Amino acid sequence: MWGRKKKKETKDHSRDKKQDLPMRDISLYELRQAIQSFTANLPEGIELQTIINTDNTIDYHFLAPYLKAIPHQTYYMSRETYDVFEDKDRQIAIDLDRIQQAVDKYVQQNSELPIIEGDPYRKVNFFKLERAGLLTERPDRAYYITKDEYMITYQQPGSE
Repeated sequence: MWGRKKKKETKDHSRDKKQDLPMRDISLYELRQAIQSFTANLPEGIELQTIINTDNTIDYHFLAPYLKAIPHQTYYMSRETYDVFEDKDRQIAIDLDRIQQAVDKYVQQNSELPIIEGDPYRKVNFFKLERAGLLTERPDRAYYITKDEYMITYQQPGSE
Protein backbone atom coordinates (compact mmCIF):
# COMPACT_ATOMS: atom_id res chain seq x y z
CA MET A 1 0.00 0.00 0.00
CA TRP A 2 2.62 2.53 1.00
CA GLY A 3 5.29 1.13 -1.26
CA ARG A 4 8.51 2.93 -1.85
CA LYS A 5 8.89 4.89 -5.00
CA LYS A 6 11.98 4.28 -7.02
CA LYS A 7 14.10 7.36 -7.40
CA LYS A 8 14.88 8.28 -10.94
CA GLU A 9 18.55 8.21 -11.61
CA THR A 10 19.91 11.58 -12.51
CA LYS A 11 23.12 11.76 -14.40
CA ASP A 12 25.69 14.43 -13.57
CA HIS A 13 26.20 16.08 -16.93
CA SER A 14 28.67 18.65 -15.61
CA ARG A 15 31.50 16.10 -15.65
CA ASP A 16 30.55 15.07 -19.20
CA LYS A 17 30.79 18.68 -20.35
CA LYS A 18 34.29 18.85 -18.91
CA GLN A 19 35.31 15.81 -20.92
CA ASP A 20 33.79 17.30 -24.10
CA LEU A 21 35.95 20.39 -23.84
CA PRO A 22 39.17 20.41 -25.86
CA MET A 23 42.52 20.15 -24.14
CA ARG A 24 44.93 22.94 -25.01
CA ASP A 25 47.78 24.98 -23.64
CA ILE A 26 46.49 27.62 -21.23
CA SER A 27 48.77 30.47 -20.22
CA LEU A 28 49.19 31.50 -16.61
CA TYR A 29 47.56 34.81 -17.55
CA GLU A 30 44.48 33.03 -19.00
CA LEU A 31 44.21 30.85 -15.93
CA ARG A 32 44.37 33.85 -13.60
CA GLN A 33 41.67 35.59 -15.64
CA ALA A 34 39.46 32.49 -15.37
CA ILE A 35 40.03 32.37 -11.61
CA GLN A 36 39.03 36.05 -11.33
CA SER A 37 35.85 35.39 -13.33
CA PHE A 38 35.07 32.32 -11.23
CA THR A 39 35.62 34.32 -8.03
CA ALA A 40 33.36 37.13 -9.24
CA ASN A 41 30.54 34.60 -9.74
CA LEU A 42 30.97 32.58 -6.55
CA PRO A 43 27.71 31.97 -4.69
CA GLU A 44 27.56 33.26 -1.13
CA GLY A 45 29.18 30.83 1.29
CA ILE A 46 31.46 29.24 -1.31
CA GLU A 47 35.16 29.98 -1.00
CA LEU A 48 37.88 30.13 -3.62
CA GLN A 49 39.61 27.23 -1.85
CA THR A 50 36.97 25.03 -3.48
CA ILE A 51 39.08 24.86 -6.64
CA ILE A 52 42.27 23.81 -4.82
CA ASN A 53 42.86 20.07 -4.48
CA THR A 54 44.67 18.63 -1.46
CA ASP A 55 47.93 18.45 -3.44
CA ASN A 56 47.62 22.16 -4.33
CA THR A 57 46.68 21.40 -7.95
CA ILE A 58 43.78 23.35 -9.40
CA ASP A 59 40.53 21.52 -10.14
CA TYR A 60 39.79 22.62 -13.69
CA HIS A 61 36.22 21.33 -13.45
CA PHE A 62 35.23 24.65 -11.87
CA LEU A 63 37.18 26.79 -14.34
CA ALA A 64 36.25 24.95 -17.54
CA PRO A 65 33.26 27.21 -18.31
CA TYR A 66 35.58 30.23 -18.22
CA LEU A 67 38.52 28.65 -20.03
CA LYS A 68 36.39 26.83 -22.62
CA ALA A 69 39.08 24.14 -22.47
CA ILE A 70 41.02 21.90 -20.13
CA PRO A 71 44.68 22.88 -19.70
CA HIS A 72 47.42 20.45 -20.70
CA GLN A 73 49.59 21.95 -17.99
CA THR A 74 49.30 21.38 -14.28
CA TYR A 75 49.04 24.53 -12.21
CA TYR A 76 49.30 24.87 -8.44
CA MET A 77 47.68 27.32 -6.06
CA SER A 78 48.51 28.32 -2.51
CA ARG A 79 45.58 27.79 -0.15
CA GLU A 80 46.81 30.60 2.07
CA THR A 81 47.73 33.34 -0.41
CA TYR A 82 45.89 32.18 -3.57
CA ASP A 83 49.03 32.70 -5.66
CA VAL A 84 49.09 30.52 -8.80
CA PHE A 85 52.19 28.72 -10.05
CA GLU A 86 53.33 26.64 -12.98
CA ASP A 87 54.52 23.08 -12.41
CA LYS A 88 58.17 24.17 -12.19
CA ASP A 89 57.30 26.40 -9.19
CA ARG A 90 55.08 23.91 -7.39
CA GLN A 91 57.27 23.97 -4.27
CA ILE A 92 56.65 27.70 -3.81
CA ALA A 93 52.90 27.07 -3.42
CA ILE A 94 53.57 24.38 -0.83
CA ASP A 95 56.12 26.51 1.04
CA LEU A 96 53.82 29.55 1.07
CA ASP A 97 51.14 27.50 2.83
CA ARG A 98 53.55 26.00 5.37
CA ILE A 99 55.22 29.30 6.18
CA GLN A 100 52.00 31.34 6.30
CA GLN A 101 50.52 28.88 8.80
CA ALA A 102 53.72 28.94 10.88
CA VAL A 103 53.84 32.75 10.85
CA ASP A 104 50.19 33.02 11.87
CA LYS A 105 50.74 30.64 14.82
CA TYR A 106 53.94 32.45 15.81
CA VAL A 107 52.13 35.80 15.91
CA GLN A 108 49.34 34.25 18.04
CA GLN A 109 51.87 32.78 20.48
CA ASN A 110 54.35 35.66 20.68
CA SER A 111 52.42 38.79 19.63
CA GLU A 112 55.25 39.74 17.26
CA LEU A 113 56.31 38.99 13.71
CA PRO A 114 59.03 36.38 13.15
CA ILE A 115 61.23 38.69 11.11
CA ILE A 116 64.93 39.39 11.09
CA GLU A 117 65.54 42.36 13.39
CA GLY A 118 66.11 45.58 11.51
CA ASP A 119 65.46 44.09 8.08
CA PRO A 120 63.64 46.72 5.99
CA TYR A 121 62.22 43.97 3.74
CA ARG A 122 60.64 42.08 6.67
CA LYS A 123 62.35 38.81 5.79
CA VAL A 124 60.95 35.77 7.62
CA ASN A 125 63.30 34.52 10.31
CA PHE A 126 63.16 30.75 9.90
CA PHE A 127 65.24 30.28 13.05
CA LYS A 128 62.48 31.85 15.17
CA LEU A 129 59.87 29.56 13.58
CA GLU A 130 62.08 26.49 14.10
CA ARG A 131 62.80 27.42 17.71
CA ALA A 132 59.04 27.74 18.32
CA GLY A 133 58.51 24.28 16.83
CA LEU A 134 56.44 25.64 13.95
CA LEU A 135 58.76 24.81 11.07
CA THR A 136 60.60 21.51 10.68
CA GLU A 137 62.56 22.25 7.51
CA ARG A 138 63.71 25.44 5.88
CA PRO A 139 62.61 26.31 2.37
CA ASP A 140 65.20 26.89 -0.36
CA ARG A 141 64.38 30.57 -0.80
CA ALA A 142 63.74 33.65 1.29
CA TYR A 143 60.18 34.71 2.14
CA TYR A 144 58.92 38.08 3.29
CA ILE A 145 55.97 39.37 5.29
CA THR A 146 53.89 42.06 3.62
CA LYS A 147 52.48 45.00 5.51
CA ASP A 148 49.01 44.05 4.24
CA GLU A 149 47.50 41.53 6.67
CA TYR A 150 50.94 39.96 7.33
CA MET A 151 50.73 37.79 4.22
CA ILE A 152 53.76 35.82 3.07
CA THR A 153 55.34 36.52 -0.29
CA TYR A 154 58.31 35.07 -2.14
CA GLN A 155 59.03 38.42 -3.84
CA GLN A 156 61.31 40.83 -2.07
CA PRO A 157 59.42 44.09 -1.49
CA GLY A 158 60.39 46.71 -4.01
CA SER A 159 61.42 44.10 -6.60
CA GLU A 160 58.03 43.89 -8.37
